Amino acid sequence: MKTLKEIQEYITHTIQQLNWNKAPRGLYEPIEYTLEGGGKRVRPALLLLTANIYDANLEEATAAAMAVEIFHNFTLLHDDVMDKSDTRRGRKTVHIKWNENTAILSGDQMMIEAYSQIAKLSADKLKKVLPLFNKMATEICEGQQYDVDFETQDDVTIPEYTEMIRLKTAVLLATALKIGALLGNADETEAQALYDFGINIGLAFQIKDDYLDVYGDEKTFGKPIGGDILCGKKTYMWLSAWKNATEEERRELMSWLHNQEAIPNEKIQAVRNIYTKVGASRECEVAMEEYHQKAVAELDKIDTNGDKTQELRNLAEKLMGRNK
Repeated sequence: MKTLKEIQEYITHTIQQLNWNKAPRGLYEPIEYTLEGGGKRVRPALLLLTANIYDANLEEATAAAMAVEIFHNFTLLHDDVMDKSDTRRGRKTVHIKWNENTAILSGDQMMIEAYSQIAKLSADKLKKVLPLFNKMATEICEGQQYDVDFETQDDVTIPEYTEMIRLKTAVLLATALKIGALLGNADETEAQALYDFGINIGLAFQIKDDYLDVYGDEKTFGKPIGGDILCGKKTYMWLSAWKNATEEERRELMSWLHNQEAIPNEKIQAVRNIYTKVGASRECEVAMEEYHQKAVAELDKIDTNGDKTQELRNLAEKLMGRNK
């Protein structure tokens, strides 16, 4: 059984072997820049960990893992343009380092490259994997649209937000896990349990991200703290605060939300203080733990003693304990 560290090292090495040194450089250099930017490589690691459980063909599993990682990073390029983000993983975003047109076009090419990797699968495996991959791609677009819609809605509920992050974030983790299982010919019950594990750990992961955007350390988070507050995003933290706040506190929150002239640090600190006062931070912590426990329960359906799924359990614990 390969360890998470061994698999992550393998993924990094494989990514480094991808050839982006081709013309036109204006198209491929930003792709190389994006993929060498690091990150946790969680999604390809989940796929390979699962493929390893079921003794899947390494070459096919590697191609699928590269497809997932390239596709994920493609979505980040476009997300950063839409969110007007300046930094990603502690570095300039592609649209800042180059320009928006470059970020869009290089992102498009990354999506094509992701499908080129999927096309390397044998015919029988492709028949199983491609519909799942396509469903994931569609759902991510749907989640992104909901995210955009929520920016102009004042009546977003926590269940609506949870569905948005399920689509935008969790389905990619879940799909990576299920692809790994399908490549190893796992039975449908176990493949679905792994998918559901991914959904729940993905929800916990995103809520933790919302939490860290308010309470994290900028040096380890990889991007400025308070970005969601400054952008007026309806995060789990915001929605929890709105639900718990008094009418006076709601007016104060809305006042800060629409105040475009405020000094950024003052705005972030003021909203953070409200979050803490009304118990939003604690509510986020409870939700994270609930989804984490649901995720572990799905793994228990496969093996209660954790022999087969120990590395997946370790990764789940690592994600929940992260500070970045």
